[in-house]
Amino acid sequence: MMRVAVLMGGMSSEREVSLNSGKQVCEALRQAGYAVTPVVVTEDLAALLAALTPRPEAVFNALHGRFGEDGTIQGVLDYIGLPYTHSGVRASAMAMDKGAAKAVFAAAGLPIAAHRIIDIAELAESDPLPRPFVVKPVNEGSSVGVSIVRAGDNHRAEIAAQWRFGPAMVEEYIPGRELTVGVLEDRALTVTEIIPAETFYDYTAKYAAGGSRHVLPANIPADVAVSAKEIAVAAHKALGCRGATRADLRYDEAAGRLILLEVNTQPGMTATSLLPEQAALEGMDFPALCAWMVERAACRV
Repeated sequence: MMRVAVLMGGMSSEREVSLNSGKQVCEALRQAGYAVTPVVVTEDLAALLAALTPRPEAVFNALHGRFGEDGTIQGVLDYIGLPYTHSGVRASAMAMDKGAAKAVFAAAGLPIAAHRIIDIAELAESDPLPRPFVVKPVNEGSSVGVSIVRAGDNHRAEIAAQWRFGPAMVEEYIPGRELTVGVLEDRALTVTEIIPAETFYDYTAKYAAGGSRHVLPANIPADVAVSAKEIAVAAHKALGCRGATRADLRYDEAAGRLILLEVNTQPGMTATSLLPEQAALEGMDFPALCAWMVERAACRV
């Protein structure tokens, strides 16, 4: 029986999300026939290394956010030669850094929004872009710290005063519909439309009960769905990702355009998360999806 350690928790603002993902992954892998060791990750690196002794045959990385999906833990696992799921160091680091990712996407000819990286003090003084625009941390996930500044808003200075994330990305606000596409290696799954209960798909909309509704496959024109899938696969390849990823896009119906927002190299992994939902629609249940990831675990690539 193959032995798999599941890393969960971590040190980021997404710790609770990761713990939830990890617990469900553990159960799914047991159902799939693996010997599973849950490992709750903290700031104590020595404790992590001790928990990985004796060595498992593979590591399922269910961490989210900083230190979990930015190349840090991937580098540790590469160093000690343990195969792990999802993308490697370089792809993880680039995808997590929104500025670096957009540079890669632009070089690959993929459609992205106008944007700038700024010191947050600039936001307090003036509008860095024409309104409406989005303000987001450069290195966070799950919409942590994301705000929209619209015409007539007066909370720009408040955003700047409460900022705690280092450099900020300001990005053209793209009106329209929220779409996401899961990718397994070189294959796009389907297109999901995410309809938040409120006007903005923020952290609460992602994780609170009733915060959003998922429509899959999305009720969009067939050619738009094909384009969204092609963009998702192209973005996965441009970053050098492996295993599973999920691309987030906006569909501006009025302008007839798709805009790639980002690629998530560590998608949420509960049975009802976006990627597992899409895999289930394609006939791959949650245990089978988790097993698929483990069987493709690798290191130093």
